Amino acid sequence: MIKPIKGQLIENLLENVKAQLNLFYLALSFFTRFPVPKTMIYSEALLNKANRYFSLVGLVTGLLLGLTYVGLSHFLPVNVAILLIMVISLLLTGAFHEDGLADMADGIGGAFAREKRLSIMKDSRIGTYGAVTLVMALLFKFTLLVELAQQDSNHLLLAIVLAASLSRAVAGSLISSLPYVSNDEQSKSKPLAQAQSWAELTLLLLIGLAPLIFYASEVVFSLLLVLLFFRWFFKQWLMAKIGGFTGDCLGAAQQISELLIYLTLVAFLHNDTLTGVMG
Repeated sequence: MIKPIKGQLIENLLENVKAQLNLFYLALSFFTRFPVPKTMIYSEALLNKANRYFSLVGLVTGLLLGLTYVGLSHFLPVNVAILLIMVISLLLTGAFHEDGLADMADGIGGAFAREKRLSIMKDSRIGTYGAVTLVMALLFKFTLLVELAQQDSNHLLLAIVLAASLSRAVAGSLISSLPYVSNDEQSKSKPLAQAQSWAELTLLLLIGLAPLIFYASEVVFSLLLVLLFFRWFFKQWLMAKIGGFTGDCLGAAQQISELLIYLTLVAFLHNDTLTGVMG
């Protein structure tokens, strides 16, 4: 009797691992251009459950970008290497989050009525507000990364991994606390807008927070304080402007969170305290 029971337990474990891998592949295929197995099973319900792995997708992306920077920095100037990894990042993600930032800026900046704002967000064309916001965000990111690299390449590599994972955790966590407001059934973000379980939210946050183990306590405290304040303010702002969130708003939250993480680390650098950043 023991062998059949043990065999069943192993079989159940393998099935669970296979199911979780499928969810990760769904998240990876949704947010990046990485190839995934052709055997991946897709459904809107499964894609909704895949939100638990948003920060893991960021972790993988950040690690790849960090390793790429290491290779490029051996034979290119720092600013050129950083510019190239920014280009590679855009190619890997299809500028998915940047597109959300630009669309949100166009929608909320270009209208006063809620319905009009949502309509503008769905328009694939970029307007003045979106263009200006996107250019400034990219320039700001480049400047902050160069500042980190000039101090120490290790700080830059760790910052890239942290920002990629934690920013996606912040953005993904908004699903659990805001209503989805788009009425477009064809919206590419619709499957991700359903309720998020506590287990899914916990896993999302734990993965996103994992790189913080390499940082000193004062840096961790400052980063969490900044991001918690941003998340609270962004929630209130979105509720006031459109009554909830759209997929574009999640992309904007990721981009802004990423910039805030870099900015906080640069602030420690500027005050000569980043040398003690690692715990």
